[in-house]
Amino acid sequence: MSQLSLPFLVAGAGLPSLPGLAGEARSYAERLFRYVDIGSLGHSDASQALTLPAEEQGADWTAEAVARVIHDSKGYRYFLQEFGKQAWNLAAGPRITLEDVDAATILAVDDLDQGFFRARIDKTTDTERDYLRAMASLGGPGPYRSGDVSAHLGKKTTQTGPTRDSLIKRGLCYAPRHGDIAFTVPMFDGFIRRALT
Repeated sequence: MSQLSLPFLVAGAGLPSLPGLAGEARSYAERLFRYVDIGSLGHSDASQALTLPAEEQGADWTAEAVARVIHDSKGYRYFLQEFGKQAWNLAAGPRITLEDVDAATILAVDDLDQGFFRARIDKTTDTERDYLRAMASLGGPGPYRSGDVSAHLGKKTTQTGPTRDSLIKRGLCYAPRHGDIAFTVPMFDGFIRRALT
């Protein structure tokens, strides 16, 4: 391809830990690839993701209902779909209201807990679960200082380093900056608090 100057493009997607893992797997990976963080949708895009499909079906959302779904789902694309699906299924229609969203949120969170989140934690070791529990117990969505997580476990960072590394390789966590650790998806901290405490 290079010798013939032919165009070549590969597109892929992954969790926030991908750039670090690619760098470990291949020297000079930062030169070979361009990484674009797509993250959660902003309010305007998230609002359109909910309202445009409804409008195509002759339905609509109240502004309060849209705002609540965006807030509760953290704008995360898959979670918007899950919350939107549950609200759509519960609404008497043709308007989805805040009351519909309140009832749908319970179902959406339960579906995420039983499927999306549970699938990610079922293969973890007890030590990894302890580390995740320590992260979530620090409050908020993160990122957290690795030293704070270790201190919460009563250990030194050198002792918890292998567990931290394992969680990053599993795609459950990533290091947004040196010395920090964060969950790869929003709302995972809440699931850990509900499921493991």
